[in-house]
Amino acid sequence: MAHKRILVIDDDPDTCDFLREIFEDQSWHVSAALNADAALAAVKTETFDLIVSDINLNDKLNGVELLKNFRQLAPASQVILISGFGTLETAIEAVREGAFDFISKPFNVQEVIATARHALDIATEQERAETDALKELSSRYASSGLVGHSRQMIELYMEIARVAAYRSTVLIIGESGTGKELVARAIHTNSPRATRAFIAVNCGALTETLLEAELFGHARGSFTGAVADKKGLFEEAEGGTIFLDEIGETSPALQVKLLRVLQEGEMRRVGSTKALRVDVRVIAATNRNLEDEVKAGRFREDLYYRLSVITLRVPPLRERREDITLLAHHFLRRACEETGKRVTLSERALAVLKDCEWSGNVRELENTMEHAVLHTRGQVITEDDLPPRLRAAKANASAATSESQLFAGLPSLDELERRYLIYVMEAVGGNRTRAAEVLKIDRRTLYRMAERFGIKLDE
Repeated sequence: MAHKRILVIDDDPDTCDFLREIFEDQSWHVSAALNADAALAAVKTETFDLIVSDINLNDKLNGVELLKNFRQLAPASQVILISGFGTLETAIEAVREGAFDFISKPFNVQEVIATARHALDIATEQERAETDALKELSSRYASSGLVGHSRQMIELYMEIARVAAYRSTVLIIGESGTGKELVARAIHTNSPRATRAFIAVNCGALTETLLEAELFGHARGSFTGAVADKKGLFEEAEGGTIFLDEIGETSPALQVKLLRVLQEGEMRRVGSTKALRVDVRVIAATNRNLEDEVKAGRFREDLYYRLSVITLRVPPLRERREDITLLAHHFLRRACEETGKRVTLSERALAVLKDCEWSGNVRELENTMEHAVLHTRGQVITEDDLPPRLRAAKANASAATSESQLFAGLPSLDELERRYLIYVMEAVGGNRTRAAEVLKIDRRTLYRMAERFGIKLDE
């Protein structure tokens, strides 16, 4: 339990220092916040195993109100509330809102340590259970080609698990190269339709006429060369799933026919008047903003709402950088299997990959690893084996970093202003009127400055 992280919140600096001291004696890492804003900022940027907060903060939010925010911002953190005015009602409210425990002041040191230790034990058990569950989720979807242990990907896995069992239409949104088709396949593979066909079609790769014939089939004699009836992809996918990639590329005329399939569950082959019933789950995907397309009149509003019964967003790679290492080694193994080579990835090359913006997302990373395996002449992939565009981007980033280092260590403008205010106040012996005159501001502005910088003005 030596590496556990605790956040202490109390508007009394002495109490913060006291709690910090007894917790650090247990070899726990402790951060402190003197107000609600500082506490909320801390949980947004750091992960804490335990949060210990006073209820009666002299602030816009009390401890119980802060607890409600923590349940959203840091649901994995255990929370202990303390108060010098503890009542049964307060304790009940704290526990009802999700607090692990409630302690009244003045508290016994050993009681505080024991309660904190118990909360941290519970947090460790929950973390272990969650880790096992996340591993199970990751392995379940690995067979569909989805790779990633980041929070964003775990949330996506959970969404897939929730929607797979139903036949509702799904709209998958995300940038090109993020893996939207893999998500569609994962939904199908984990659905009751898994034993039936999964058919994918790129709506942007065919002309309107060809796409319509592909989707709905055609009747004999419907056009030159149509010597026999032909099933379309909707019929081929009977009982299964059809994936309509780049649905935003379809024409208004074709959108009407797709809407009929979704609304009525029936379609007509090109050149036929006979309606055919089809039982197909539709999953669509787009890298466009369909709401904007609807407003611009390029996409039917009724079709949009039919498609987006359930909407899943696939995050771009730049939003889940912690997955880059995992993905790079995954694609490296695949490329080695295909080429028969046995190579590894150097730390410097991996650092370049982790710094890249990846505008082409996972697909670009996959192509990069294939390029590197094919071009390396040794047993280890180095920076020189990566595509030139990546090396150039790394060089530009390094140049920018070197320039920024010229200013490293310099205080911010706010810090300079704070120091100047302290200097002036000391120079005038704490006389607020004189200080305002020297600074050429009114006294009200002086008070606001002092409050902003946490400087207490003498009475």
